[in-house]
This record gives sequence, C-alpha cells and structure tokens, in this order.
Amino acid sequence: MTTQATAVFGEVLFDCFVDGPQVLGGAPFNVAWHLQAFGVQTDFISRLGNDTLSEHILASMTAWGMNTALVQRDAQYPTGKVTINLQQGEPSYAILDQQAYDFIDEECLKHTRQYGFIYHGSLALRHQCADQAFTALLHQQQHAKVFFDVNLRSPWWQKQQLHTWLKRADWLKVNKDEFYLLAPERTNFAVMMKRVMEYYQLEGLLVTLGEHGAVALTQATDLVEVTPARVCQIVDTVGAGDAFAAVVLLGLQQGWSVNVLMTRAQDFAQAIVQQRGAIVHDRQFYQVFLKDWGLSSSVSSISIAN
Repeated sequence: MTTQATAVFGEVLFDCFVDGPQVLGGAPFNVAWHLQAFGVQTDFISRLGNDTLSEHILASMTAWGMNTALVQRDAQYPTGKVTINLQQGEPSYAILDQQAYDFIDEECLKHTRQYGFIYHGSLALRHQCADQAFTALLHQQQHAKVFFDVNLRSPWWQKQQLHTWLKRADWLKVNKDEFYLLAPERTNFAVMMKRVMEYYQLEGLLVTLGEHGAVALTQATDLVEVTPARVCQIVDTVGAGDAFAAVVLLGLQQGWSVNVLMTRAQDFAQAIVQQRGAIVHDRQFYQVFLKDWGLSSSVSSISIAN
C-alpha cells in the first residue's frame, strides 16, 4: 500500500442562517475540513470570488493548515452563499445560482498530484464549466477511487446528469430519500441496495437514515447497519452527512473494516449534530476521536490497492 493524497472537489460557501449567524459550509469543504483535522493529506479544489468572504475563507483554511493552492479566484462571480432555515432542527436551503464554484477552471488542474481518492458532490457540477473541470481531473487520475456524495438540491440537478456521475463512482453515499430516487423498484431494502450496487458497478453503497443511523453494502460484505449509540441534544443537523462521509473516507484509507468505519462515522456525525454548523474550530474536538480510534493527528492518507 502506498501513501497518497485525497482530492475534494466542489463548493465552499457561507451557510447563512435566517436567525443571524454566517458559518463556513458546503459539503465538500466540510469533508475537507474534517479530513485535515484527522491528518489526511487533502487537496481542496474550488473557486472563490474576489470579495471579503473569500478572504475570510482563505484565512480560515490557512489557519486550519489546509492547502489553498487549488482554490481558484474569480473576478466575475461571487463567493457562494446559501440561506438556511431551521425548523425543529431540520434545515431547508435556498441556494443561489452563478456562484464562483460553478466555474472551476480545468486549465488550473493540469498539474495535480496523484490521488488515492477523489471526493465530490453533485451541487458543484450543476454548471457545465465545473463539470468539465471535474471530468478532466478524472481523466488525469486513472487509478483514483471516486467517492460520490449525492446532495440533491432542487432545482440544481437533472436525472441524466446524475446517472452520468453515478456511472463514474466507485463509492456512493446517499440519504434515504435520494436512494429511493435511484432504486429501480420498491422491494426489500437490502435487495434494492444490491440492485443499485450492481447497476452502477459500485464497490460500496452507503445510505444514511437520519436519526435511525445508516446502512452499508459492499462487494465484500453483507449489509451492515449502525444506529446512534445514545440519545443526544441536537442543535442542528447541518453537515451531519458530511461528517459521516469524512470518517468513511478516513476508514477506507486506513483499512478499517466496514463495521468499524460505519460505527465510527455514525459516532462522529452524532457529535457534529450537537454543534452549531457543519464544522468545528476546536482541534481538541477531533483529538478525542483520534485517541479513541488509535490514530495520531499526523495520520496520513493511504490508498486502497488497485
């Protein structure tokens, strides 16, 4: 097994809560933030406007130790924003069009290093420019595993596009509602998962079930189910799925069994929903998990052998 970095492609933006606070967000950024805290070598690929918000993002990334070399700047389009309204802890999103992350430029990605994993969502591929950049990146990375974290936000996705992205994925993470959009027919849940796995030729399929936990199916294992270990006080659920995805990626790179990585991903996601927003700025928050998992903060990313 060889040490390789992870690429995270997609949006970084500000989650603007209707009750006042603005916090850093965007599913790919959240995943990259967590991976950095866990010591994984991570290249975050995105695009920002030339504005005050972009300076705040770059300063936060630098302070956190994240690589900013592949974060592009745009003179025309603004740094992304999303308005979030919480009702009983559940978020609804108002996502603006024509944001800087829609225009990630493939010309700036011609000399990236080789990656073990490439993570992406669906929102940042809604426009042709960023989609072309991502496709060009994949052509350069013939041996990287693609981890697709579906984040369907109406009206910013189309069925045919989604099908194309799924065909390029090795690992797929969806929530329950998204899964039912992919399943060919309603039947036993495990059978449905197996059919989706086979149709898209996936190595692994993860379905998050909110307060009921998550399930996973891989080519090498039967169905694995996890549920929250305890009842907790939920502040908001923004970023819970991103937290889950980050630990799954970490676990895949570290060679954890599916049972172990699912349990640890569920535990971390449960801790995140007790925080406001999707990321945590306190390094000690992450150190607790690293210690429990028997990892040091300097753990490096390891690719799965092809």
